[in-house]
Amino acid sequence: MSSRTLVLGGARSGKSAHAEGLLTEAAVTYVATARRYPDDPDWDARIALHVARRPSTWHTVEASAPADLPALLTATQYEDPPILVDDLSTWLVGVLDDADAWEGDGAEAIAGDIDAIVRSVATCRARLVLVTAEVGLGVIPSTRSGRLFRDHLGALNARVAEVCDEVTLLVAGIPLKLR
Repeated sequence: MSSRTLVLGGARSGKSAHAEGLLTEAAVTYVATARRYPDDPDWDARIALHVARRPSTWHTVEASAPADLPALLTATQYEDPPILVDDLSTWLVGVLDDADAWEGDGAEAIAGDIDAIVRSVATCRARLVLVTAEVGLGVIPSTRSGRLFRDHLGALNARVAEVCDEVTLLVAGIPLKLR
């Protein structure tokens, strides 16, 4: 049976670096879920920092379309290298973007994508480490789209945590083992 680990944390909490440190194998499949935006050099710089930190032996796969990530996880075999997904919150942003859900409720439009990712995590046969933002510790967003994202990410995190063997929360760079 493979092991599934969920690493949660706030912005700049060290969650990605912690998740990377959990994998000591030379070969790792790093799944990047962030989309690149042509007019956002700050975002490009953040992505570049993540790329520079990864060992050269790790293989990077970009899974920026909602269906990419569940398909990749479902296709795994026991002998495959470990997989690190960084991160579920940027994956959810893509799901909401593609469903044009920001100004409306969006729950029905994205329910299938969320069900698919939870099923694929539960059935992934390779060692799996997932990174996601913890939204329960933040300020209540003042916009409809902010609340939509917070609510869906909180529900997604809870569902993924249910199917993971280990759950760790990063606070101020300190890992707190929840399960």
